Amino acid sequence: MVVEKFRNQDGKAVYRKLRDSGRGLPDGLKFVASYVTADLDRCFQLMETDDITLFQRWIADWQDVVEFEVVPVVEGKATRQAIEPLL
Repeated sequence: MVVEKFRNQDGKAVYRKLRDSGRGLPDGLKFVASYVTADLDRCFQLMETDDITLFQRWIADWQDVVEFEVVPVVEGKATRQAIEPLL
């Protein structure tokens, strides 16, 4: 999960860059879905990759308009299965 905080709360700058340049994802980094807060302050993006360095390349290209937090997440079902023997 990628949490994006729009710099200067300027969601328009982010969407202009997206319109003009596209997502700019390196091969191997897959966009799944995004959810934007009503005040255009933050975006939550679900993405997939086996190579964390792909996030670094992508983030480097967007740092001018977005502050990033990358949070590794696992589906609840997979987590339940992983900890089931410990319960």
